[in-house]
Amino acid sequence: MKSWISGGMALLSLVLLNACGGGGTIGGDSNSGTNPGTTPGTGTTTPTTPTAPSWVAGQYAAESTLQNFCATPRTGTDPFSNSAYPDKAGTAMHEKLWLRSWSNRTYLWYKELPDLDPAAYSTLAYFDLLKTSNKTDSGAAKDNFHFYQDTAEYKKQTQSAVTSGYGIEWIFTATRPPRQLTVAYTEPGSPAATALLSRGSKLLEVDGIDFVNDNTQAGVNTINAALFPAKAGESHQFTVQQADGSRKSFTLQSADVATVPVHNVKVLQSGSKKVGYLQFNTHIAAAQPQLISAVEQFRNEAVSELVVDLRYNGGGLLALASQFGYMVSGPNQIQSRYFDKLQFNDKYPNTDPVTGQALEPTPFYGRGIDYNAGRLTNQTLPNLSLNRIFVLTTDNTCSASEAFINALRGIDVEVIQIGGKTCGKPYGFYPTDNCGTTYFTIQFSGVNAKGFGDYAAGFTPKPAPQFAADIKGCPVADDLSKPLGDTQEGLLKTALFYAGNNSCPVAVASQQADMPAAAPADVSGLSIRDPRLDQPLRDISIRQPISAGL
Repeated sequence: MKSWISGGMALLSLVLLNACGGGGTIGGDSNSGTNPGTTPGTGTTTPTTPTAPSWVAGQYAAESTLQNFCATPRTGTDPFSNSAYPDKAGTAMHEKLWLRSWSNRTYLWYKELPDLDPAAYSTLAYFDLLKTSNKTDSGAAKDNFHFYQDTAEYKKQTQSAVTSGYGIEWIFTATRPPRQLTVAYTEPGSPAATALLSRGSKLLEVDGIDFVNDNTQAGVNTINAALFPAKAGESHQFTVQQADGSRKSFTLQSADVATVPVHNVKVLQSGSKKVGYLQFNTHIAAAQPQLISAVEQFRNEAVSELVVDLRYNGGGLLALASQFGYMVSGPNQIQSRYFDKLQFNDKYPNTDPVTGQALEPTPFYGRGIDYNAGRLTNQTLPNLSLNRIFVLTTDNTCSASEAFINALRGIDVEVIQIGGKTCGKPYGFYPTDNCGTTYFTIQFSGVNAKGFGDYAAGFTPKPAPQFAADIKGCPVADDLSKPLGDTQEGLLKTALFYAGNNSCPVAVASQQADMPAAAPADVSGLSIRDPRLDQPLRDISIRQPISAGL
């Protein structure tokens, strides 16, 4: 279904976040596949578990005959949707064969999937295998973005903007002894912020355990329990080495921490120029009013340059990235060109396999969005009418953040990249819930208005770009010695220099753009685990087609 508003902009109906896992009812709910039995002495019927389906190589049952049949069905009401859980009594084989059919239908590289008998695997272990094992030309894994998350935790994070923990964004450099874990930033008002834990602090001890060197299983278990508390209200002791070299010990109590997507909004004076700066950490719905407020401030103060700090922004809602792209550039720069165009596997050349809608490009949304209802509002977004912006990046800049960069380049906004190579994810997915787990499997790739989307190796800042994914800019290592937003912090200082001189400082112009990347979390053996990296929770490119709602 398509809706139209005056001006002729085509809009698509929205698959709500809290409905992404639905995908329709099983058999219309009139024939659930369960066999009613009679409870002795009551005369009432209760559902019994249906017979487990069988795997047959090369044959894929319809998803509707398998979805929501659960080995452990949820009961009651989903607090996020206020509707009953769709779960029915089923078996683990129902869940695994649903994953297999769903992947075979929607996975971008479905032809490269193994067709293994799921009987030998747990449900989650089986899902881990349902991705391509092929490599890119550079030898890297083709699919680095295949993961799952507890549905309640996922919805809590994305819909309520709440994460359980201490409010610390960590940088993992080494997960095995000698380990290195450094504070990137803390959430305002969080336990970590209250303890005055500062950027650049390196973890030394956890609950009396030598974090850097301990290599015992008991020590690792203690470290993991403290770093990733199971619930709010847990207290753990930490010792860090601060950026100035001093040691600091303190106790942190875990809590449900509200995520503040936009930090450090400020207008800086650089020579004769007013430069807007903001730290943008995640593309979640809560960012919308914060971005609008920031852009209104920048517009009122007549900034002529903008620095968007995306160094720790792992992605999120594409619709929000589209809105921000509009607010940066404005209608005169956009000139009816689109934000991006999605491409699914060859089974769906013209339709979206999840929504069933005809494929149409995602526009630059120039209006507010009610993300709960999934509809455009009457609010006209402010814009800065800029034809050049600066982006600060690292290998943690991913997904929707890269789509934002690519889309602006597609409408001839000059993007100057300062920092390191981005993560390289021109792909996305519809997070899909089944039986209490939300699954993320690559389902589409995206291209900008010029048809470019080949940045699987990341966008790379270079003073003299050579390749299509090279962006004019300056390679600079992340500077953990200064607070984010400080004009002397390395990346921001370089951006301000470039804004005034149209070139990189001599000291950084000769650096290599491929900065050392943080080590991926190694969950084998005696290493700490990082569920954010093992399951990149903020790396969530959610397709958000919007209906008019006016």
